[in-house]
Amino acid sequence: MNRSVIHLDLDCFFVACELLRDSRLKGKPVIVGGKSGRGVVASCSYEARHFGVRSAMPIRYALQRCPDALVIRGDMDMYSNYSKLITTIIREQSPCFEKASIDEFYIDLTGMDTFFTSYLWARKLEEMIHRESGLDISFGLSINKTVAKMATNEGKPRAKLEVAPEEVRPFLDPLSVSKIPQIGKQTFRLLSRSGIRRISTLAGMPVAFMEQLLGKNGRTIWERANGIDDRPIVPYNEKKSTSAERTFSQDTIDIPYLRAQLLKLTVGLAFELRQSRKLTSIVTVKLRYTNFDTHTKQRRIAYTANDQQLIRIVHELFDQLYERRMLIRLVGVKFSGLVSGFVQMDLFEDTGHQTALNNALDEVRKKFGKGIIQRAATLPAPDEQSPKH
Repeated sequence: MNRSVIHLDLDCFFVACELLRDSRLKGKPVIVGGKSGRGVVASCSYEARHFGVRSAMPIRYALQRCPDALVIRGDMDMYSNYSKLITTIIREQSPCFEKASIDEFYIDLTGMDTFFTSYLWARKLEEMIHRESGLDISFGLSINKTVAKMATNEGKPRAKLEVAPEEVRPFLDPLSVSKIPQIGKQTFRLLSRSGIRRISTLAGMPVAFMEQLLGKNGRTIWERANGIDDRPIVPYNEKKSTSAERTFSQDTIDIPYLRAQLLKLTVGLAFELRQSRKLTSIVTVKLRYTNFDTHTKQRRIAYTANDQQLIRIVHELFDQLYERRMLIRLVGVKFSGLVSGFVQMDLFEDTGHQTALNNALDEVRKKFGKGIIQRAATLPAPDEQSPKH
């Protein structure tokens, strides 16, 4: 029995939310991102895309391509509220759904044809979302996540595209290999140098060749090109917070050591956020003194999963919190107010350089373990192997 999977993606989500707030933006080239000149494009209207503006592009480059673009600093609170509304609608209507990001969903409709064609069901859901939120949502319907997502992308904006089982290969074959999810610029260049530019070519390659060319991802990409994807829908469960603590074997008053431990906890949690496609809006620091008195201090911040910003805030909270100059037995960090979102950057103020650095470090952590990379500040000096007391 073939599966029936729908992929839904809110069209230009951030921009669409801004249009609901200010209808005067309609029909104009709009960029949502940092306004400082350091930031990157988080989202842009189709009018801006006409000039070559794309997500993750540095703002300064985007404005060179489209000087008349209106740049709006994003409002993650508003976007999060709209995302929660859409999530609620989908939860109430769907047998099983996965929330892949703040504006992207998968639904397993296998077996729904017994009562209602899956395509008609998807159309009804799309109409309900538009009626209750004012937002346009694209969908693709097919036999698995990969083909459904590619159908959505090919039909945007306001996609309503179904790719039946017998149509999968005719749909995929003419497309560029760059259309396959997981294929980034470097992989595309590597494939192109090997003469593989169309999915039909990639699908016909021996699996062993693809594994030799692309390593462990070679088989996965070959399967995607052949319309094979057995990944299940992961039922949605909104995680509200994530935290980590360090209890010392001996109580300490060594401030550099305490700050280094907080840094290590922060970096580890930020990595977890990015891997789970989450952003945090509340940072809390916890201290427990030698007499077991426990104190916390928190701050609400703009949504982010950026190491540098979170480290700075954690250290500032520690400096404000640690006033008693008493021995410390435990430190902790907690990130809460989580939302699903883009993972490797502060959506509105991060730089392209910082994004690239985070991406590279995260790839190393995923391959060798998150503890493989440590900041110099967290490593003890040769003569300082344990904290001072």
